[in-house]
Formats: sequence, C-alpha cells, structure tokens
Amino acid sequence: MNIAVLGAGGGGLAVAYEWASQGHRVSLYAQPAHDHHLAPVRERGGIQAEGLLEGFTPLARVTSDIGEALEGVEVVFVVGPAYATEPFGADTRGHLRPGMTVVVCPSSCVGSLAFKHAAGLDLYDESIVVGETSTLPYAARASLHASVRIFHRLDTGLLAAAAPRSNTPRLLGVLREVYRNTEEAASIFQTTLQNGNPVIHPAVTLLNAALIERTGGDFMFYEEGITEAVGRLMKTVDDERLAIARALGVEILAEPDIGVRQGYMSEPNYTTGYSTAPGFRGIKAQQELRHRYLTEDVGYSLVFVTDLARHLAVPTPTMDAVIHIASIVAGVDFAAERARTMDSMGLSGLTREQLAAF
Repeated sequence: MNIAVLGAGGGGLAVAYEWASQGHRVSLYAQPAHDHHLAPVRERGGIQAEGLLEGFTPLARVTSDIGEALEGVEVVFVVGPAYATEPFGADTRGHLRPGMTVVVCPSSCVGSLAFKHAAGLDLYDESIVVGETSTLPYAARASLHASVRIFHRLDTGLLAAAAPRSNTPRLLGVLREVYRNTEEAASIFQTTLQNGNPVIHPAVTLLNAALIERTGGDFMFYEEGITEAVGRLMKTVDDERLAIARALGVEILAEPDIGVRQGYMSEPNYTTGYSTAPGFRGIKAQQELRHRYLTEDVGYSLVFVTDLARHLAVPTPTMDAVIHIASIVAGVDFAAERARTMDSMGLSGLTREQLAAF
C-alpha cells in the first residue's frame, strides 16, 4: 500500500519505519515550520531503527509539501500529540479522496473527530474512513541522524475504532496489515478512555516538579519518578476514568491491567508495576514542565474527559484538582483554554445513548 505518515517525531518515525520495512511505500511529512526534523531523514534517504526493532529502511518520499505527501496515497497516519491533530487535519483539506483511510495514532481524546472537523469532513461521512487507536503502538524516542529508538512495541492491547463506528471493519483491515492483533473497540469513546497517558504523565510530572526543574529531567521518569504516593494519585485519577467509562457503558481496563496486557509491565499495580516495568526502562524525564505530559495530557485529554464527565453527571474531583494544579505549575489556565471540549467536537447536544452509539 501507499502510506503517508504525518509527523516526524519519535512515534511518526517508528510508524514510518515499520510500515516501510514491511514492504509498503511510505512518505513522511512534516509541516514546513518543522522541516528541520525531516532534514536528516531526507539526507539519509530513510530511517534507522535502534532498540527493539533494528535496521535501516528507505522511504519513498520525505517532504514538507502536503500535496506531494498525499499524492497516490491510500492510508494516512496522523502521528503526534493532540495539539498536532487539528493542524495536520487542516493541511489535508482538499487533498483527501473517497476510499482513503486516515488513522489518528494515538487518539489522545477523540482525535478522529478533531481531525474530521479540521479537515472539513462531516462527522457522519463514511466515504473516507477516519479512525483512531487507543495508544501509540510503540514506546519510542527520536534520536539524531534519522534514527528512532524503540523501547517497546505492542503485540496486544491496541484498540481501534472509526468515527462513525460503521467504518471500523475497514479501519481494522488496514491496521492488521502490520499490527495484526489490533482489537475492535466498541467506539471512539473506548479508544479515548483506554488511553492511559492522562492517568500516568500528569501525576508523575506534578509530584516530581522540583526534581524536573532542578535537574532538567536528569532522572528516569518511571524507574525513579514513581513511588507509593505517586501511585496513589494515579489510582485515584484512574478510578474516576473508570467511572466515566461505566456511565457511558464502555468497558475499559484499569491502567496497570492494560499495561500488563500490552507487555509494558509485569506487575498489575500502580507503583512497582511502573517503576520496574520492562517496557518503560531507560526512559528519561522531560527537561521542563511545559511539556506534552501537561500541555497535552492535561490541556487536551483531562479537560475533554472532565467535560465528558460533567455531561454524564460523573464527579471528577481529583481530575479537576490535577487540572488546577497543573495550570499553576505550567503557568497556563488549561480549563479556560478549553482546547478540546464536547462542544468543540460537536458532541454537546448528544444524549448518553447517542454518544454510546456513535
């Protein structure tokens, strides 16, 4: 297949590498402002993978021209943090064709809907498959010289759904070309709520804020950053997430349970389960507090999830507190920014039953 990967961070490089190594023709795209991320890949002609996956694979195209990137393409992967989804969607306006498949990987929070809005597609349009995954299939970090280090690669525990869900079988048919054990999610609310990043990243970041500032992130985020107190905060946030899912009639796993299922962890608990997790070993903390662990996982995901909770009359006092404290720590009023909400996603007028059926 002809594949385009939008996004040249660690996740984008990992997706592009594996699909190209599996014999697909892959184009890698970054916006012109981020063309410097493409320069080493363009110079080298492809991507070098290190870690769990190893080797070099060439790419068909490396470009910051969206028309060139999408020419003749059948499948588009949108790979990046939540705040990249809308810009990438806007880039694709006028370039998408019926029969194409777009995968927002990972969803972060109803990423498929965010993409559709930005790309000018009707939410119920089925001519172009737009779907999302519950998480990125890799733990990966971009390195220098067109390389990506892959710490972990999912074999199980990757969920996917399309919006609307009538297109989910078509989405799965594409994803299973490489991610053969991709599981069918009941809806995009299952993929969104199963994403554990808002449970993990803000709690660890906030309770290690002084260490991040003092050392510039010179410590292991999971191995050294998670203790019993951090685990208690994570669990309380997770309990609220599970309550939201129950209210919507969506079945999701607790974060340690999905972590074990995905092969990241060997112990299903909120403390040593993470600090000793094989899949998280060697991942350093971020260098500053204004990082996607707050700007994305709080500013987008927790803000959206708490808005969904209010729509369902589910109390979220801990999530609300995390949003408030993260806003103080990061110097950004995430609640006031309302980066992604039920209203902005066109969902505020839907009943609980209509949301569950989407």
